Amino acid sequence: MKPLNFAILKLFTDGKEYCRKDVQDVLRADYGSFKAFKDHQMDEALMTAKSNGLIEESRLDMVDGKLVIYYRANQDGIDAINSYIK
Repeated sequence: MKPLNFAILKLFTDGKEYCRKDVQDVLRADYGSFKAFKDHQMDEALMTAKSNGLIEESRLDMVDGKLVIYYRANQDGIDAINSYIK
């Protein structure tokens, strides 16, 4: 099993966009019991990946009065992720 942060990044290599909840839904079966799987820590992991240039914000949305940030990896980000994580 890959570390959680690696699994998060690897998810984005399909070129689709995901919000934090989407990422959690996909990874819950394998990583749901991890301490770092909580909303705040997952948001931090996504923001860190964004600040490192691996993913980018693709759109913002309001759901039930809360801001939802969607991320995606462009081709450069996908190539970088795939070069580091097999």
